Amino acid sequence: MAFFRTVSSNETMPSIAGAGITLRAPHSGDFAEWAALRETSRGFLVPWEPTWPPDDLTRGAFRRRLKRYAEDQRGDLAYAFLIFRSDDNAMVGGLTLANIRRGVAQAGSIGYWIGAPFARKGYMTAAVRALIPYSFTTLRLHRLEAACIPDNVASVRLLERTGFRREGYARGYLCINGIWQDHLLYARLKDDTD
Repeated sequence: MAFFRTVSSNETMPSIAGAGITLRAPHSGDFAEWAALRETSRGFLVPWEPTWPPDDLTRGAFRRRLKRYAEDQRGDLAYAFLIFRSDDNAMVGGLTLANIRRGVAQAGSIGYWIGAPFARKGYMTAAVRALIPYSFTTLRLHRLEAACIPDNVASVRLLERTGFRREGYARGYLCINGIWQDHLLYARLKDDTD
């Protein structure tokens, strides 16, 4: 449903600048850096992510990922970004606004990952803060949602630091690393302040 949709399906996603970072849509030239960062960070990321397919870090899987991102964007279902450090353009992680619901909901869910060498340096906080105004103005959403495993203290702090409020607890909410995990549920509304 395109009720309230403002981004044309033919538009190229803009880059979004934040404090020391830039968000931009992934493209085929990102494969080598993306795969290297994900491989280097595998042990750091696996406890917090869905099970990685055996071919996850291959060029073919990356092409399929880009195709899905483009289809999701055209359908106003999701918007994927990679995060780059501003001073040297190093890739530090990724951020996705997914599960877009239009009509009376005007909501979407954020998901994110940060490479192990860049964790706890403020890059993801800057990225989420940069995505918030884009979500509420350009995409005209009313509500952003996020969920995290209760033991993921860094993610809980990130969400609270960026103005998300805890709204609940969902049992067996997402299958993470092959196990159905309980999650804390967070949201931020358009009119909320940090």
